[in-house]
Amino acid sequence: MLDAIFEGLQLAFSFPALWFLLLGIFIGIWVGVLPGLGGAVALALMLPFTFSMDTVSAFSFLLGMYAITSTADAIPAILFGIPGTVASQATILDGHPMAKAGQTSRAFGAAYSVSAIGGVLGAFLLALSLPIIQPFIMAFGVPEFFLLSVLGLTMVGMLSGRSLLKGVAMACLGLLLTTVGYSNATGIPRFYFGLDYLLDGIPIIPVMLGLFAIPELMELAASNTSISREGHKDKTDSLLNGLKDVIKEKWLVIRSSFIGTYVGMLPGLGAAIVDWVAYGHAVQSAKDKSRFGQGDVRGVIAPECANNAHKSGALIPTVAFGIPGSVGTAILLGALIMKGLRPGPDMLTIQLPTTFSMIWSIAIANLIAASALFFFSSKIQKIAYLPGHVVVPGVMVVLLMGSWIGTNSIGDLWLCLVMGVIGYFMKKGGWPRPPLILAIVLGPLMEDNFQLTNQIYGPFSWLFERPVSAGIFLLTLIIVLFSVFKKSSASEKPEAGEGNALNPPISIPFGLILLLVFIIITIQALGYEQFATKSFPLAVLLVGIPVTLLAFITETKNFIRDGDIRSSLLGSYSDRELKLSLKFLAYVFLTIISILFLGHIIGLTLFVLIYLMRWGKKSAKFAIIYGLLVSAFIYLFYDRVMNVLLITPF
Repeated sequence: MLDAIFEGLQLAFSFPALWFLLLGIFIGIWVGVLPGLGGAVALALMLPFTFSMDTVSAFSFLLGMYAITSTADAIPAILFGIPGTVASQATILDGHPMAKAGQTSRAFGAAYSVSAIGGVLGAFLLALSLPIIQPFIMAFGVPEFFLLSVLGLTMVGMLSGRSLLKGVAMACLGLLLTTVGYSNATGIPRFYFGLDYLLDGIPIIPVMLGLFAIPELMELAASNTSISREGHKDKTDSLLNGLKDVIKEKWLVIRSSFIGTYVGMLPGLGAAIVDWVAYGHAVQSAKDKSRFGQGDVRGVIAPECANNAHKSGALIPTVAFGIPGSVGTAILLGALIMKGLRPGPDMLTIQLPTTFSMIWSIAIANLIAASALFFFSSKIQKIAYLPGHVVVPGVMVVLLMGSWIGTNSIGDLWLCLVMGVIGYFMKKGGWPRPPLILAIVLGPLMEDNFQLTNQIYGPFSWLFERPVSAGIFLLTLIIVLFSVFKKSSASEKPEAGEGNALNPPISIPFGLILLLVFIIITIQALGYEQFATKSFPLAVLLVGIPVTLLAFITETKNFIRDGDIRSSLLGSYSDRELKLSLKFLAYVFLTIISILFLGHIIGLTLFVLIYLMRWGKKSAKFAIIYGLLVSAFIYLFYDRVMNVLLITPF
């Protein structure tokens, strides 16, 4: 074993493998920063370039790029509240509030430090686990994967602030959104309301970007402030303070690395929930929860550590059993086969040095990338202090292009805008967004495993016959009971963040609309003849309707009892920020129209010019230079480099 470890290290540092690793790191940083791309997209695009490389160089290049996207994606998550990849969703909850509070460098320092530590610890745990992990992997079947999805949603639902009911309702809405389109079980289209665009289901990237990013841009445009609301650095804002935070929270770092590695190795599930599980663990294990969601550095440390460690964990089933744990590892599996390697026992015996060279590549890549980002962070963090009207148009361009990349459909842009509106009113009304987005990620896996479990084992018998299933169910129940008990405790400090906004004039109508949507979907679901088509949606609605109704009644009663109804209504709907936010939505709406008729380059450039001159009151010279830079960026990067199909006017 030791000989294979050192031989793998020599292979990782050999030439040209090391040069290709550095190139992969550079591309990975770029891909992680730009929303909508992600490690899987980069792997798919770069795979053909590895055909002529030797095996070690090819995997140094691919793994260097793949491992680093979840380090670099902390930049847009912290600065703009935009998830660079799916793995950075949980980082937004505390990372972006830290940037608003003038602690951008501190957040970056913590994120980069734990990214390096998590990547290295994950690689170390992977090396230790390879020979002994097979029985654990093989113990998981479809019932366990279904229950793990429920556990992941439960962990996030517990983070719903004042109202656990709202969190559950949002999770139910997310699960229902994943049932739109053709049913995997029967092939019958569901809930598409005559729109052909919805037949293939709702894509995750436009939903994620719209839900989290557009509300932040609306507020930034309306307030005309810098990202940092303080307008200056906090005295504790430095990269070294972020590093000190990591050292102080060393046990959280170690636990999050374990979570990242061993949750990350679950095929098809780990990548979706690992950052949320780590974030939920950080909240539940903290004595003082009052700062979570408002800029608690622990809310950056846990998910960033876990999502870097998970890249190593995801390699375990890929290399050892030929079972890819995500889209990215599926592409890596294809690369293994392309290079003549056989996933399975050979990778743990004959090809063990090659396997360890992959592990070393991940560890080295994380260290180099974290060091590079530390060096450049002093420049990057200055964006947080730029005027909001300078930042908004550039970020909006990247956001709309990120939404477009997935399916090259104009419907994705409309979906992003609609989810932005929904996300804005959710944020204002105290309806938490994390359960909704995680449910959308987990929904297809949950329904598939739900159907297979019932077909293979029958209803509920598997829960008592399979010890692992029983253990996961018991753990989920304990978490729910523990959370309810903690919330009901009079001595518990109030939690902050998502789901804690108190704005009944917005929250109550939102709850009523959600209830009506659930009722309409129930009526339509009952009309489907085949049981497999409607069983999962009806099971979700069986929970969603009473929970939403109870949340609506509770909030309405509290509002009538405690609130000054007239002044609250006038205050909410005459709010200047709300009016300006709706004006910003009109700008985005017209931009999508212009893209449809004039093409991406002209439409987005016009948005930049009009926004800067009319709303931002910038000079024509400044706006034209900005617009030309945007045009060049779209053409050179998205069209020439990424070969994205763009709409053109001719």
